[in-house]
Amino acid sequence: MMPPVNAAQAKTPVWEARADLVVIGSGVAGLTAALRAQALGLHVLVVTKAAVADGNTRWAQGGVAVVLENEHDVGDSVAKHAEDTFTAGAGLVDEVAARSILDGGPAAIARLRADGARFDAAGDGLLARAREGGHSAFRVIHAGGDATGAEVERALVAQAGQAGVPVLEHHIAVDALRTPGGRVAGVTVLDRHGVPGVVRASAVLLASGGIGQLYQATSNPEIATGDGLALALRAGATVADIEFVQFHPTVLYTPGARGRCPLVTEAVRGEGATLVDGAGLPVMRGVHPLGDLAPRDVVAAAITRRMATAPGGVDDHVFLDATGIAGFARRFPTVLAACAALGLDPAVDPIPVTPAAHFSCGGVMTTVDGRSSVAGLYAAGEVARTGLHGANRLASNSLLEGLVVGQRVAEAVAADLGAGLLADPARGRLPSWTTAPAAERDALQRVMSRYTAIGRDADGLAAAGSVLDLSLSDTPLWTHAAVEDAALTVAAQALLTAAVRRTESRGCHVRSDFPSRDDGWRRSQLIRLSPSGQPVLADPITLEGVA
Repeated sequence: MMPPVNAAQAKTPVWEARADLVVIGSGVAGLTAALRAQALGLHVLVVTKAAVADGNTRWAQGGVAVVLENEHDVGDSVAKHAEDTFTAGAGLVDEVAARSILDGGPAAIARLRADGARFDAAGDGLLARAREGGHSAFRVIHAGGDATGAEVERALVAQAGQAGVPVLEHHIAVDALRTPGGRVAGVTVLDRHGVPGVVRASAVLLASGGIGQLYQATSNPEIATGDGLALALRAGATVADIEFVQFHPTVLYTPGARGRCPLVTEAVRGEGATLVDGAGLPVMRGVHPLGDLAPRDVVAAAITRRMATAPGGVDDHVFLDATGIAGFARRFPTVLAACAALGLDPAVDPIPVTPAAHFSCGGVMTTVDGRSSVAGLYAAGEVARTGLHGANRLASNSLLEGLVVGQRVAEAVAADLGAGLLADPARGRLPSWTTAPAAERDALQRVMSRYTAIGRDADGLAAAGSVLDLSLSDTPLWTHAAVEDAALTVAAQALLTAAVRRTESRGCHVRSDFPSRDDGWRRSQLIRLSPSGQPVLADPITLEGVA
């Protein structure tokens, strides 16, 4: 690399690097892909905008949903796991894609364990299994009780270090380089001081996480600002199902909290905890056959309705009564620590909880191998829409997806390179380092939280669009914050475009003015950028053979 010289206000990149594959993001999908790609002989560079271990993966309290029939004879099967996934996805799961990804789960877990990941064992020495919302069987494996993501990330970071995978920390990806024919051939990046550089590569993998920071309260870390989604749109890719933002039903409630809020993992309900309102009445009674273990969209919506009626005078949270769970401290040490910080003891105190933005079910439209609609551009993890999640993700399917698709995307890149399908990086044209429309972040988060969370209607969506339009300004993309604000803005515009059009309630998308599901809407909506840079609807796809 060339050293930066007088770079603070440079208008062109001041250094350049080359790779076969540049991976944007260092969570489960990105590191899995990087490790596999390097093992296949590719020159890999990982770019992450914080420290290597600072992504969303390490915050995942839930486990990995996977059927390991050689571990436990529990009468479970991949077919049953798929059926639960279809049910949770509310009619928009791509059946073929979902079965393919779930089938890859056992091998993915075997690889991860062989490489050092340690999952919790039961008394018989086999893996302990838990049940979470939407699952009909005990098939979720955990690590450290409620610290599965941290263990998965630890193992992958350790592997990457041992394998010598190069990682460029504290750099944010801005835009893709593209050839005259439209293929992706690398990315431009900024370091934390605004120093620009360029990584030329035949393949770019987006593994940059979700869009949780669109909202005032989220389970996502501060870096979940939709950067990969925005980069993909600007590169000409298609996104789908972006209106489906899953709200986790139970984050720890703190008055006035903003930004990342601690999760209270779904596994607490799996161990018998129940949701009650301010008057002590069960929230889920009569709502769904699975009760407190109903799919997340159902539970989050039920909590929101109960808060609106506010029995007992509480209108901004409900309670999770876990006082009957023996060994809470051993089983849920992360939740216990978060509660203790607020002076709560779950053994005697009901835990105050409320829904918060958690997971983007949509994203860059890809195959199960991570290929997008643009040659040379791949996506995996939360930034991608493979078809596994549909309108609502089944609990603990996300780490599984990252492990499986991360492995496959590396193999797809190697195959595409070998077949001569990717661009010569030298032909990639630098994008212009100018400006992009961006809204002021606090205003954007407030309007999105008010009008596009759980419960939307035409008037609110129109109001959100108007406020967003009025707050836009052209912003130079010379800092991390500016790139993030521009990314959040285009993500919000895309979400509003899709949400306005979908005149029904399905999964995570709840319209109070269209409260019923309409199977005329059993299709995904595709979004692209217009020539003027505005998200617009592309031709929708009707999903045949989906569940």
